[in-house]
Amino acid sequence: MSGPVYPACPDVCGPDEWTYVMRRDMQEIIPGLFLGPYSSAMRSKLEQLTRLGITHIVCVRQDIESHFIRPNFPDKFKYLTLNIADTVTENIIQHFSKMRQFVDESLATGGKTLVHGNAGISRSAALVLAYIMEKYGLTCKEAFSLVQQRRFCINPNEGFIAQLSEFEPIYKAQRTLQNGQCSTEKGRNKRRFDELDDRPNQGLMAEAMDVANS
Repeated sequence: MSGPVYPACPDVCGPDEWTYVMRRDMQEIIPGLFLGPYSSAMRSKLEQLTRLGITHIVCVRQDIESHFIRPNFPDKFKYLTLNIADTVTENIIQHFSKMRQFVDESLATGGKTLVHGNAGISRSAALVLAYIMEKYGLTCKEAFSLVQQRRFCINPNEGFIAQLSEFEPIYKAQRTLQNGQCSTEKGRNKRRFDELDDRPNQGLMAEAMDVANS
């Protein structure tokens, strides 16, 4: 069985110089995927969000933060709100799949996604790292280097980094399994078509159409 095939990783060029104030704004990490702090998604930033073409927002917070970190424009953008604490014992892997599906949905429709937590440094950064790892087949270290070129201040806590390292063999095994299932299904359909070839022509086209549509 051949290994998973991933799209080419885009060339990422960061700013010539990173300054402290830049952490208060969002950065586009790869085309269509932005990472930033909550301040980049506040009500005063509606014009900027609209100008940049943001259509989807991932809001990362824990329950005790919900009174000040919240979706501000539910009627203008599609939101995914994730309850994640910034602690080394927090299970963040469980959110990677939902995050991937949400971002992929946005990109598939020509949209753009902003991922933010409070500071845009730990929780939200870990989610973006996981997405980029899985999308391009990267290690945690490779993804970290890519994201840091665009947003230098990222600093996921040690627990998140450990889970990202654990995630690498997990997503690769899942991709290999999916490829194998696709290959098996193609082989099964081919055998079914071959069996049809050995039957009388009567009703052959109808059966072939059933197989193709199954």
